[in-house]
Amino acid sequence: MSISSRPVRVNERIRIREVRLIDEDGKQIGVIATRDALETARQRGLDLVEVQPNAVPPVCRLMDYGRFRYEESRKERESRKRAKTVALKEIRMKPKIGEHDVETKARNARRFLTAGDRVKVSVRFRGRENLHPEIGRDLLLKMITQLEDIAIIDQQPRSEGQDMSILLSPKISKEEMAESDETQESDEPEESDES
Repeated sequence: MSISSRPVRVNERIRIREVRLIDEDGKQIGVIATRDALETARQRGLDLVEVQPNAVPPVCRLMDYGRFRYEESRKERESRKRAKTVALKEIRMKPKIGEHDVETKARNARRFLTAGDRVKVSVRFRGRENLHPEIGRDLLLKMITQLEDIAIIDQQPRSEGQDMSILLSPKISKEEMAESDETQESDEPEESDES
């Protein structure tokens, strides 16, 4: 549980008689009265922060609380940034789609895949179109052939109610794309002004 989501008691908000005190270097001072711990914190220009409220007695630490909150929020932001975010983009078609429209949908899917996102391509059948699922299967197979150079097929054409869909993912991940972009930028020669 992060510091920002649970309330942390600091200085006078700690209303326990005795606390186990840890100094700013991480050395354990021992179990002392909360009043004395607060006085020690004031003398050193630090805050008394309760770090383990459920322990008996609660564990408190001498630290600069503002800096501590800043460090925690920075760690949280970094971990959120590192979290893998792969979006699932969906492209929808109908069995009676024109040839040029299929090419446009394939271009959009290619753009999503090169951006590192997964793509779900689905064909929606309505009314009598349900009698000819092979038309939808042919459309999806055409999409696969147009995108096979940059995509991996995660799911072959499969019927789900009135839809038939495939699931595609990029052959290289977003991280690998970012690394390859960085190496391409460093390999490009710099232009010089020799005229």
